[in-house]
Amino acid sequence: MSDVSGAPDTEPTVAGGYTDDHAAAGLDAELPALDVFPNQFPSYVIQVDHPEFTSICPKTDLPDFGTITIEYEPAESCLELKALKLYLNGYRNLGIFQENVVNRVLRDVVEAAEPMWCEVRGEFAARGGMTTTVTAGWRRSELDIDDLDES
Repeated sequence: MSDVSGAPDTEPTVAGGYTDDHAAAGLDAELPALDVFPNQFPSYVIQVDHPEFTSICPKTDLPDFGTITIEYEPAESCLELKALKLYLNGYRNLGIFQENVVNRVLRDVVEAAEPMWCEVRGEFAARGGMTTTVTAGWRRSELDIDDLDES
């Protein structure tokens, strides 16, 4: 079959030669472990900003720079900040898309701390004249923690 121009149909391709391997890059990479400590107070919010975040684009091998913000309401555990810093620095040489960074951080934080809710935002520096902001959130009432392993 052909399109209206008469040219034969071809298999659809992803722009720029991106592959499934590019899309999944970094999602299962080993990173330093997150650690937690027992929460002592109810009903408050913790926000952590990491303004020197760096990762690598899996397609171009160019660095991505940005700020990662993690905001959550602790339940029984709080993230230990030194371990979080080492975890986030573990992305420095990892090939992973910006969208995957934010969703992977969300998944790993929720698994480690089991908060009431969590939001992760990545604000990435301009590349090619455009900035990117990616936000992903999780609420205990909407999704079971075990479901994050399936994504």
